[in-house]
Amino acid sequence: MENKKAVTFETIKKVIAANSVPLMFVLICAVCIPLSGFSPSYLINEIVTRMGRNTFLILCLLIPIIAGMGLNFGMTLGAMAGEIGLILVSDWQIVGIPGMVLAMIISIPISMLLGFVCGKILNMAKGREMVTSYIISYFINGVYQLVVLYFMGPIIPIKHSSLKLPRGYGIRNTVSLLDMRQKLDDLIPLSIGGVKIPVATFMIIALLCLFIVWFRRTKLGQDMRAVGQDMEVSKDAGIDVERTRIISIIMSTVLAGFGMVIYLQNMGNIATYSSHSQIGMFCIAALLVGGASVDKASIGNVFLGVTLFHLMFIVAPSAGAKITGDSMIGEYFRVFVSYAVITVALVMYETKKRKEKSQVAEQLKADQLKNSGKEKAA
Repeated sequence: MENKKAVTFETIKKVIAANSVPLMFVLICAVCIPLSGFSPSYLINEIVTRMGRNTFLILCLLIPIIAGMGLNFGMTLGAMAGEIGLILVSDWQIVGIPGMVLAMIISIPISMLLGFVCGKILNMAKGREMVTSYIISYFINGVYQLVVLYFMGPIIPIKHSSLKLPRGYGIRNTVSLLDMRQKLDDLIPLSIGGVKIPVATFMIIALLCLFIVWFRRTKLGQDMRAVGQDMEVSKDAGIDVERTRIISIIMSTVLAGFGMVIYLQNMGNIATYSSHSQIGMFCIAALLVGGASVDKASIGNVFLGVTLFHLMFIVAPSAGAKITGDSMIGEYFRVFVSYAVITVALVMYETKKRKEKSQVAEQLKADQLKNSGKEKAA
């Protein structure tokens, strides 16, 4: 009986340890929801809207994780490509769904080029992919600022003065997408109990989920999984490890460009110089909140993460205002939590990795002692 209790306790302990981040967010939301004073219908409406807006972007993080490249902070590169596509489409005054599709098409070659460069660099920094991709995103952001601030006008033709800065070149801080705003979300209108459901957006998200499930079973998907598990063994098995890793980053970057177009059509405007800056951070935080880790993530983690993370985003400012009298406390809290979640997840991953290494070392030592004992006996 005592053994059964001990086993049960150990099992519960393992489950809590494995899902500590999602459980922490469930507790935060459980405390903040009553304090916020928001009605259930308002919260459901907001969650559904944010799920449609952000899920595609978060799903694009899964492919590099399959390939063992960790959390792809370089997805920001694809987001910038999507923004450039939308700026050009706005200047050409192609609106609605055709404008979105064209912006996605324009983003593809830019995303592929940036993804290829990023993948090449990450192959030179094996084992340090996450911090390297984070720094690459800052570097490419500088290039993006140069293109948008100085090249658009003199080198890249921009016809409409409403997009340009008063000096005659460079793009304004905000580009309006009113003619494109929520065109995808409203393509198949559906409202249940006052909750607006973006059916077309969810259909595209479902197609991406099906693609990821199918892709994992393909030869390339299996190669990526093998590379993610052990690069040396994969190399011995005849897999081109570096090429496979580059393809995973290119795919993630292209999908991030599509996701950014979907995200911005929901928002209805582009903050030209800052829309992409926090996208990678918040998407990665949401994925980790869903229970994913650096080396393992699923579609379920994406949906759980986007729900919990954005629920916290909605209720925290209002709850902070009720508790402290200052809504900015809630704003600071949610930004703090975003970075804290990533830090905690990385620390837990490193601790787990070291623990596994020490267990392997102990097992090898025990096997050596056992073998040496047998030799003496012989």
